[in-house]
Amino acid sequence: MNSSSKCEIPLTVNGEKYSVIARQADTLLFVLRNHLGLTGAKPGCLNGDCGACTVLMAKTPIKSCMILAIEAIGKSVTTIEGLRDTPIQQAFVEHFAFQCGYCTSGFIMNAHALVESTPNASDPIIEKWLESNVCRCTSYFEIEQAVKSVLAEKQASKD
Repeated sequence: MNSSSKCEIPLTVNGEKYSVIARQADTLLFVLRNHLGLTGAKPGCLNGDCGACTVLMAKTPIKSCMILAIEAIGKSVTTIEGLRDTPIQQAFVEHFAFQCGYCTSGFIMNAHALVESTPNASDPIIEKWLESNVCRCTSYFEIEQAVKSVLAEKQASKD
């Protein structure tokens, strides 16, 4: 079977099971957008540099333009459409952490993974995580403030 032939690809996205007929060479980004209609992950650079296509696979942020859809078989994928009023989404609104919005879903997915996996993240850790996404419209200050506010809320709820 060559990379241009199509095959059935079973995927679990946002908690739902799908079966798509796609080429083995199709990226996860392409399948999410063109087969499942989930357009929150954006095609930016298409080479893994900008992070606009970030989704979570097994709770880990990945650049969906850099992974084949067949690599997601048997793994849980979460897109921005799968998040429902998470604290980080609310914080982005409250802290005006976006302008044009093109990169926002990728930043939210990355930041959501950060606050879930590292609830005591320091400033250097936050900065390191945010380096994997690029925003050309706004300052990272507002994005950092949104992340810090969610981390502070998590700490306060523990105490």
